[in-house]
Amino acid sequence: MRKPATDLPPPGEGAPSRADELLGLARAAAVRDPAAIRTLITELGGAMLRTVRKVLGPHHPDVEDVTQEAVLALLQALPSFRAECTVVHFANRVALMTALGARRRLRVRARYDEPDAPVEAAADESGPSPFAQAVSTRRREMVLEVLDRMPEATAEALALHFVLGHTVDEIASLASVSPNTVWSRLRLGKEALRRALANNAKLAELFRGREP
Repeated sequence: MRKPATDLPPPGEGAPSRADELLGLARAAAVRDPAAIRTLITELGGAMLRTVRKVLGPHHPDVEDVTQEAVLALLQALPSFRAECTVVHFANRVALMTALGARRRLRVRARYDEPDAPVEAAADESGPSPFAQAVSTRRREMVLEVLDRMPEATAEALALHFVLGHTVDEIASLASVSPNTVWSRLRLGKEALRRALANNAKLAELFRGREP
């Protein structure tokens, strides 16, 4: 006899969460399972593309190429993934660092090809108003310009905080370091920002209230 509906388990009960599913895919992809690799790229590709756009700008001609580079970097990094953060956060971190590296290369190339050509600012698509969007875009542009000239570990902490909006604890998990180390890196990064903004009061105003 069929059980009444009230005796049936709730829909989805016992099913793995999306985080668990992605972790399983990541582990399978790490040992080069073709089906897992295809599914994982499909699941993470959109988020990684958005991260690259935040660094290079949504209309930059190299966005697609850099995203593909980031996906390859992710696949290479998966064997070292220790699940200390979510797969999505790990993928976004890889995309961020790949995009920052590409941005540095593009700036060097631009200095040789067109010395006066500006690098496109990354537009903020999540601002609640045109004014807030402009402020957020300009703030991120200034951060990225400073990141181009600082050590990678410090640049990563600053970018994860200002560009992707991660907290200190989240950055610590992503980078496999202590929160105190993250605080130290952010402090060094903010000092570099302050030096960059020392002679520009209007831009300095954009960073008020942004202490991590």
